[in-house]
Formats: sequence, structure tokens, C-alpha cells
Amino acid sequence: MPTTRICALVLAALAAPAAAQDAPTLYFSAIPDNDETKLEARFGKVADYLEEALDVPVEYVPVKDYAASVTAFRNDQIQLAWFGGLSGVQARLAVPGSRAIAQGMEDETFVTYFIANAETGLAEPEDGSFPEGLEGRSFTFGSQSSTSGRLMPEYHLRRITGEAPRDLFSEVGFSGDHGQTLRLVASGAYDLGALNYTVYDEAVADGTPEAEATDIIWRTPPYPDYNWTIRGDVDDRWGEGFAERVQQALIALDDPEILDSFPRSGFIAADNDLYMPIEDTARELDLID
Repeated sequence: MPTTRICALVLAALAAPAAAQDAPTLYFSAIPDNDETKLEARFGKVADYLEEALDVPVEYVPVKDYAASVTAFRNDQIQLAWFGGLSGVQARLAVPGSRAIAQGMEDETFVTYFIANAETGLAEPEDGSFPEGLEGRSFTFGSQSSTSGRLMPEYHLRRITGEAPRDLFSEVGFSGDHGQTLRLVASGAYDLGALNYTVYDEAVADGTPEAEATDIIWRTPPYPDYNWTIRGDVDDRWGEGFAERVQQALIALDDPEILDSFPRSGFIAADNDLYMPIEDTARELDLID
């Protein structure tokens, strides 16, 4: 093979990875809805997957709480995020042009579980009606900005009882995340709590002591929840159609280990209109302007 041809092949081989290295890094994050170690393991693998699928550097940026994830998105410290329904609405309102691009298959019809410490003797009514005997007990939500851990359970509490949580219960707390809600109720620190159903189902499947020490006493009607949201200016940095490429990469994600860690059976396309019920509910409860 002529020397010039060899040189050309070598230069071409070197140029391809250099182009990927020269691309801006795509930073993404997620609401801290569970233990930090679980989130690091899950989203580290997502970063590796997206980096290979998109051929750009991708880095996961952990945040300390729900509000911090929205702030990071607003300040362009991250360009993509796995939000809950409410935090996604907050982020998109803060950055016009941003849009929800994907959701888990299970996120079309998400539910919240109300759980009780087993020693309370409370049980789930067989007909699915709201349980009696909750008044005067202690209750914990999850994060103050959580859709499944605060927004929807508070909405239904007010709708059904006609009372604000602080008037209904002897004490109201905010645990910070769903795993902590389960631990607090299991320990007896709170009689009752509301949390993401997938976190509780996973604890039951794993046979954890916390699941053994608690019982489901009510399930909310379904609502739209978690979503991948991307900033509206990503095409300006990574090229025309980049947002659609990210969307397609997420929809194509079929690694069982990654999906099980969410847990989701897969991701499907989403858009902002799907989350209007969440925005309307948040406005009704004065959680957003």
C-alpha cells in the first residue's frame, strides 16, 4: 500500500475520536428521590450509554435536593434531567423552549402509596376507598417538591378530607426522599407516609425489614409523573436535531440492568402537554405561580 494511503488512513483514524473529544460535554442530572449510592450506580451507566449512543462526552452531575436539580437546569449547569412531574414543570417554566422528550412506560399511570406502620393496625379497605382512622396521627411526605411524595398525596388528602395536612395530622414532616419515608414509617418515627410505589414494591420484592414493618393503606388514582426533560438550546451547541437524537437514544435504551434500576420496562416519547394536569394541580396548591 502506498505510503500516502497509509498516512491518510492513520490521520482519519485519529480524527474521528478527536472530533468526539472536541464536542461539548452534555451534563445531566436527576432528582435525588432515593439513596445516593443507588442513583450514582444507575446514572453512571446511563452516562456511559448516552456517550456511546450520541458520540459526545456525557457526565452525570449529582444534586443535593429537588430544588437544586431545577436550579442547575435553569443555570445551564445541566442540559438534560430525569425529573419528577412537578420538578419537570418547574424546570420547563424556568427555561422557555425546554421540553419533555421521554417518560417511562410506567409513568403514564403512576401512583402513590399511602403506607402505615404495621403496629397502627390500619389496613387497606377492600373496596379501594380512603381509609378511616388517619386523623391525629403523624404523617411524612417525601421531598417538598416531589410529585409522588408530596404534590399528588396532598392534593388527594385535601380533596377527600377537606382539610389541610397540618390540620388533619398531629405532625407533618418531609423526609427528603422515598427511601427515607419508608424507613421513618417502618421505625415508628411517623405513623403514616406517602411514597413512590416503585420504591415500595422494590422493597417488598427484596424482602426488606422496612417492607415487613409497614402496610399499604391506600393507592392514589393514576397520574403522569417522571420524565426526561431537555433544554431548548441544545441544538445550537450539538447540532441540528440533537434533541431528537437524545430522545431516540433514550427510547432505544434496552439494557435490562439499567432499566431495572429505575425501575422501568422502557422509555417512550413524551411532550409537555402530558404534564398539564401536574401543572394545574401545582397551581391549585400554590406550589408554583
